[in-house]
Amino acid sequence: MATPSEADLEIVAAQLGRPPRGTRAIAHRCPCGNPDVVETEPRLPDGTPFPTLFYLTCPHATAACSRLESAGVMRDMQDRLSTDPELAQHYAKAAEDYLARRKAIEDVPEISHVAAGGMPDRVKCLHVHLGHALAAGRGVNPFGDEVRDAVEPWWVEGPCVSLKKDE
Repeated sequence: MATPSEADLEIVAAQLGRPPRGTRAIAHRCPCGNPDVVETEPRLPDGTPFPTLFYLTCPHATAACSRLESAGVMRDMQDRLSTDPELAQHYAKAAEDYLARRKAIEDVPEISHVAAGGMPDRVKCLHVHLGHALAAGRGVNPFGDEVRDAVEPWWVEGPCVSLKKDE
């Protein structure tokens, strides 16, 4: 994790189309060099609890996740989750990892048992799972790893945004 620079925050704002909220770190960088996952404070500056610790910011990666969702990938994952005890156990550990990482930053009682992306019982929001997999590394979130394998290399068309400064 790296503290975001002003340039990083400008890139994230351009990626999101709005100023980022509660960004505390760059959790992962795309091979192009831009941030693609930010780590968000568990409580936003206005006091609102925010359960999404790892926020996917790259529009290319986000669009790729949305295409998978539209193709029914979450439904297939949910079916597998309900019939594969080993997968369910691994997914439950992913939820524990997510909660532990967030609690290490700040314990927010209102969301203390709320993971993200449906963990540990459901599969929803593949963006969250990809963000978790990129930030935590392979082997932590089984569905995040699957999404990563399905959407890589989202960066081949070049950086999703580039900021040009007047010289």
